[in-house]
Amino acid sequence: MRVLFTSWAWPTHFYPMVPLAWALRAAGHEVRVAAPPGIAAQVTAAGLPYAQVGRDLDAVARIREYIPGRAPAAPSVPQGRGPRAVSLFADLAQAMADDLVAFARAWRPDVVVYEPTAYAGPLAAAASGARAVRLPWGADLMRRQATLDAEREVLAPLFARFGVDDADTLGELTVDLCPPAMQVPPEGRPVPPARLPMRYVPYNGAGRIPVPLPPDRRRRPRVCVTWGTTVGRLDASMVLAGEVAAALEPLDVGIVVAVAAEQRPLLGTLPARAKVLESVPLHAVLPHCDLVVGHGGAGTILTGLTCGLPQLVVPQLIDHTFNAERFTATGAGLALTRDEAGPDGLRDAVLELLEQPSYRKAAEEVRADNERRPTPADVARQLAGFAEDGSRPC
Repeated sequence: MRVLFTSWAWPTHFYPMVPLAWALRAAGHEVRVAAPPGIAAQVTAAGLPYAQVGRDLDAVARIREYIPGRAPAAPSVPQGRGPRAVSLFADLAQAMADDLVAFARAWRPDVVVYEPTAYAGPLAAAASGARAVRLPWGADLMRRQATLDAEREVLAPLFARFGVDDADTLGELTVDLCPPAMQVPPEGRPVPPARLPMRYVPYNGAGRIPVPLPPDRRRRPRVCVTWGTTVGRLDASMVLAGEVAAALEPLDVGIVVAVAAEQRPLLGTLPARAKVLESVPLHAVLPHCDLVVGHGGAGTILTGLTCGLPQLVVPQLIDHTFNAERFTATGAGLALTRDEAGPDGLRDAVLELLEQPSYRKAAEEVRADNERRPTPADVARQLAGFAEDGSRPC
């Protein structure tokens, strides 16, 4: 079986696909990752075969316009018909479409796996006769009907240019790695494509693991403060990891600050006992911690849940606020607004999460549920049957 993975150049949308791509290669299937040049380093660092398609757009500049309080971009879809970001994702699809469709028609994949904002993925599947499989990076925000309607309207001309009549972004199957307790509730009617559950296996990028590792036995709880990689690219002033670490100094807790290397200068003066880990994959850090304080990125939240850790989330971007809402619905943590996240608010929330066992219990329940779900290897076997005879896994 040939499987083509695709994403636009945003690493946190690509990373959740890596474990499934590894499982497919380990099972003997041919795998390619086709994506713009801006993500080439991340794809090759994951050990996956890379095909360059399309060109990079300045997505960072566009996304900055969606930060609350900034001037909005001119909408490209009718008001009330979905998020403004649909226009950005459509432009990214335009930049990838010609090369991706040409590559798919030449290589002839059996399956195209794409993340929900890589609209060129379902187009390439339809244009090459492959099966179309979505793989969301967390709770399925893009499944909402208003978003789907906006996508069809905006993408119809692009799809038609390649002889595809229906600008369908849902595909035939969705691989769902989000814990059910955190998933988007149904809107009252079933979603047509089948959903195939998959265990979330954290992959937070390549990096060096510190040696020696932090000791598992510790006198006091260890708190990991991390602010992901996206926020710093958009606005350095929104990276609150240093402020959070400083606020925790009066508490009897160990402090680990996990940041990208380029964020280290943004941390300011830290408590003397704070340990800074630069560009260490989060999945190598959190098993040695008791609590996570972060920005609300899906990768951070789901990685923490695989470790059974309660979390405090301080979201500042629209999608991080959505993630925080879905996460707190599990009972495994708390969320503070930026205004609430002063030193006292942060300390009070951290103490509550450490002292009240209900949060850890809820996080452990989500962890146990995740471990009961099919592994990427299981899903790879089911995808092979799906590609061969068209039967939808269930």
